[in-house]
Amino acid sequence: PNKGRADGHPSAPRGPQPEAPRPRRHAMAFTDYSERASRMIRRWSGVRDPPRKPSQQQELPRVCVARRPPSLWLPALYRVALRLASLWRRIVSLAPVAKLLCAPAAEDESSQPAPFQDEYVEPARSIPVSDTCDVLVVGGGPAGLSAAVAAARAGASTMLIERHGCFGGCITVVGMETLGWYRYEGVVECETGIGMEMERMAARMGGTVKWPFNSSECLDADYFKIVADHLVSDAGVKPLLHTIVVEAIHEGGALAGVIVENKSGRSAVRAKRVIDCTGDADVAYLAGARCTKRDRRERMGVSTVFSCSGVDKQAFIDYTETNPATYKTWSRRGGEWCQQTADKEEHLRSPFLQEEFEKAIAAGVIPATPSNMDLGGSWSALSDAGEATNLNLVHQPGVDGTDAAELTRAEMEGRAQTLHAIAALKHAVPGFEKSKLRNFGMQVGVRDTRKIVGRYDLVGEDVRGEARFDDSVGIFPEFVDGYNILILPTTGRYFQVPLRCMQSPDVDNLLVAGRCVAGDKVSHAAMRNMMACTVTGQGAGVAAAVSIRTGQSSSTVDIADVQAELARQGVRIQ
Repeated sequence: PNKGRADGHPSAPRGPQPEAPRPRRHAMAFTDYSERASRMIRRWSGVRDPPRKPSQQQELPRVCVARRPPSLWLPALYRVALRLASLWRRIVSLAPVAKLLCAPAAEDESSQPAPFQDEYVEPARSIPVSDTCDVLVVGGGPAGLSAAVAAARAGASTMLIERHGCFGGCITVVGMETLGWYRYEGVVECETGIGMEMERMAARMGGTVKWPFNSSECLDADYFKIVADHLVSDAGVKPLLHTIVVEAIHEGGALAGVIVENKSGRSAVRAKRVIDCTGDADVAYLAGARCTKRDRRERMGVSTVFSCSGVDKQAFIDYTETNPATYKTWSRRGGEWCQQTADKEEHLRSPFLQEEFEKAIAAGVIPATPSNMDLGGSWSALSDAGEATNLNLVHQPGVDGTDAAELTRAEMEGRAQTLHAIAALKHAVPGFEKSKLRNFGMQVGVRDTRKIVGRYDLVGEDVRGEARFDDSVGIFPEFVDGYNILILPTTGRYFQVPLRCMQSPDVDNLLVAGRCVAGDKVSHAAMRNMMACTVTGQGAGVAAAVSIRTGQSSSTVDIADVQAELARQGVRIQ
């Protein structure tokens, strides 16, 4: 047989031959990429598979794989991408912490946060000028109202700033409803000044009732807010409420305006003249004028004034007639209400309550605390509707009216004491059995804080000796009420008020009116009264306007020109 090639060639082998192995181009062990990706993901999540045995790896079939279909490797890559993205977000979130931990330590203390200090230095900044005027009056009480109206009537463009939401000061804010309760027979005072004009306007508008025992008028505190609005509007004064003065502006050695703050922010008000009618000499103090303040042991106390409703008016009047109080009654017990008089006052009737509180303490109705032992004082107006207003019965001595913390304590303590006072009234005073609290004043009544050092300081001898001055801007009766002294002006005696007690020798173009004019204790007990405040207010307003009109400063204004304008406005100066 032919053992040649299969194709018949003699050299081809014959018969069946074993198949020759195919060439191995890329032989490799079979790899399940889906399983590998799953294992990788499990490792990242903290789950590790048990180790594989070498025999398991050897038993895997070995195949030649040129390419995996997309249906197998795309899902695995997608899951890997998601995991890497999550890991990247974690790294980014930890970057600030790593930066802080790796930052080099500061070489000096200047890079460390500064500890809290006792003072903070405000950065310099520009503020807008919100208003300009000829005369700026700060404080809208009886003095401020009189000053603003007088300046406007004298021809000056005038602005009136008040920190509360109404004008009227001690009348509307505190609830003291008498401009002058001293009008017993024989009083001599100015009948045509702005103070008297306020009372007459209130009476025409139905906002007054007669004081119990003389011809004085009791002003309805809430109604007087409307009276004050009319006075300001009729005179052409520009009003600005809810605003406080926080700094003074000086130019050329003189006062040129103030910086104010309110809901609109911080701004400047420029003025040719500024009149401080704050009662506490706030503007004068900020402007650098010298001021005095009495020791707290000598200072007059503050009062929480309140009103009651539900009073049986007739029953109460009958009680006061059968149990009459006089000014001698004030001194039956020591304390702030103990008064030195001139004897001529002691027989006069007075709206005074004190013994009734002692009865309530003795009966155990109110506790015998030191503050309750001091309860007592005056009542004022009674309405046919059963309202007893201006109840001046709660007093606190030694409070600094220029200290916000002390005022806060006084406000809260005064309201607490008022509840004891009402409980005592309900127990011991006929007519008050069904009474209840109607309202408080908006703040405590302050009598005694700063006073300026003036070009002339009034003294007690001026008040009690009928002093006369060449620079008089008005008159006021010999009425002294304070520091345990009570002198009622029943003899027709009066003194003149000098312009110099309203002028500071330290600050030009500044005038001061109200209870913070210059003077000693006894003169303060006279000048603090609201009708006296209207006298100084009108005098300061006219002096400011006239000084601008004549081109002089507030300290060099010609008193003859000032007195001529006051006479034109109907003020009695002699």
